[in-house]
Amino acid sequence: MTSRVPIALTAALSAAALAACGSESSEDSAAAPAPATDTRADDTAQADGNGADAAASKPRTIATGLAVPWGIDFEPGRNGDALVAERTTGRIIRIARPGGKKSVAHRIGGVATGSSEGGLLGLAVSPTYSRDKLVYAYYTRSGESENRIVRFKLGGRPQTVLAGLQAAPIHNGGRIAFGPDGKLYATVGDAGDTSNAQNRSSQNGKILRMNPDGSVPADNPFSGSRVWSLGHRNPQGLAWDSKKRLWASEFGQNTFDEVNLIQKGKNYGWPEVEGRGDTQGGKFVNPKITWRTSEASPSGDAISKGRLFVAALGGEGLFRSRLSGTTAGKPVKLYPGRYGRIRTVVRAPDGSVWFSTSNRDGRGDPRRGDDRILRIK
Repeated sequence: MTSRVPIALTAALSAAALAACGSESSEDSAAAPAPATDTRADDTAQADGNGADAAASKPRTIATGLAVPWGIDFEPGRNGDALVAERTTGRIIRIARPGGKKSVAHRIGGVATGSSEGGLLGLAVSPTYSRDKLVYAYYTRSGESENRIVRFKLGGRPQTVLAGLQAAPIHNGGRIAFGPDGKLYATVGDAGDTSNAQNRSSQNGKILRMNPDGSVPADNPFSGSRVWSLGHRNPQGLAWDSKKRLWASEFGQNTFDEVNLIQKGKNYGWPEVEGRGDTQGGKFVNPKITWRTSEASPSGDAISKGRLFVAALGGEGLFRSRLSGTTAGKPVKLYPGRYGRIRTVVRAPDGSVWFSTSNRDGRGDPRRGDDRILRIK
C-alpha cells in the first residue's frame, strides 16, 4: 500500500505546480521515479497479463500536419468521416473516409488557444447524429476563466450545454464521450486546487454524467448533481468495455498515474490517496493500473477487442492491457519513443485503433509531419 503525503505538503506541492504551469511537471510529470513496488507497468514486458502475444501491427499514418489534435470522434457508419479537434487553433478538422483528404469542418470562436493545458479539448459526436447532426466540444474560454461544453451543427452557432467549470493553466481534464446509456460524460480536472476533488458541490476534480442537453439525469448518484464519481486530479480518458464498464485514465502528481474502473458515486481518493493506498475502510477506490509518473502521463484511453489502450505523453508510447472482467493485465508499452508524445487513442467504427501525437504542444520534440494520427488494426 502507498499512502498519500500529508495534506499540508499536498497544498505546497500544488502551489509549486501552479507556479510552474508551463513546465513538464504540470500535466505530465517529470518527477524522480518512485519505488517500483506498486506499479503494474513494465516497458520490457512481452505479453499481456494472460500471456497473450504482445506483438502489435505496424501503424498506418492517417493524417499529418495537424496542430495538437486532442479530441477525435467519427460520424456514423463503418467508414464514417473522422472529426478532429485541434487544441491550439480552435478548428475541427474533417478527415474524409478514414485516411482521406483533410478539410476544416468548423471553427469555435473564443477558445483560449494559447493556454498551457487548455484550449479546444474533447470532442464527441451525438449518438443520434444521423437525426440531429450535433457535435459536442469541451473547451477553455479566452482568458482561462472557465471551461465549458457546447454543441452545434458543423458550421452553425454553438449552444451551451454546461458552463462555469473552473479553468486554470493546468488540470482542465477535457475528455467527453457518450456512454452506452446515451448520457454525456466529461472528465473535469481539479484546476490545480486539490480541495475541489473532495468537494461534492464543485464539479471540478470529477467525472460528470449529464443528459445531452446538460441537465442532470434522475438516476445520478447525488440528487441534482452531475457528479458521477469524485476524488480525481486530472482525468483525461473515458472508455467502456463490452459489459458497459467505464475505465478512466488519470494523471498523478509526484508518485503514481492511474487507470480506474469507475463506479457510480464512488470516491477515487485524490488528494488523500495517490495510487494504491489506504481506502479508509472502503471510502476510497484503488486504481486497477498504476505507473510511476515518470513512465506514463496517461491522457486518452480506448478499448478494442478486450484490450485497453492508454496514450502516454511523458512515456512517449501506447500502453496495452488485456482486460478480464474487472481485472486489467500488466500493461505492455507499444512503439516506445517512436512517435513521441501520444495524447489521444480512440476505437474507430471499423474496430481499428487510432492514436494521435502531441509533439507541437510546446513540450514535445516535433518531427517532420507532426502532429499526426496513426491507425492500427
